[in-house]
Amino acid sequence: MFSHIHVGVSDLSRALAFYRSVLGEIGLETKFVDFDRGWFGFRQPGCDRPLFLVGRPYDGRDPSPGNGHMVALRAPTRAVVDRAYAAALASGGSDEGGPGLRPWYHADYYGAYLRDPDGNKLCICCHEPDGPPASE
Repeated sequence: MFSHIHVGVSDLSRALAFYRSVLGEIGLETKFVDFDRGWFGFRQPGCDRPLFLVGRPYDGRDPSPGNGHMVALRAPTRAVVDRAYAAALASGGSDEGGPGLRPWYHADYYGAYLRDPDGNKLCICCHEPDGPPASE
């Protein structure tokens, strides 16, 4: 469905450390890092797209997270949600709702909500029962 998603940050080194820690927990790998152009990207191993891109805003102004904007990233298990959330907090992120079931979304929805050091809202979620995802 998506080609790529980009979130704006102010400090590339801080953001790279944060996102490598969090996204590594859910199995994403660094595709590229280009400090000269002010961005870096992640992907699922062996896949060119979709990309999760992080960098300075193209217009050169300060990044500003939107109200109501959130990127939700899928984790294969609830334990991975827990680990990614802990990694986010340990890497400078802030809590927006700790890991847990949210049955008002659906019976197996398990998610954690957080903000990166620049205030971008993220969700790490698992849609499966407590175990590996079903094949799609």
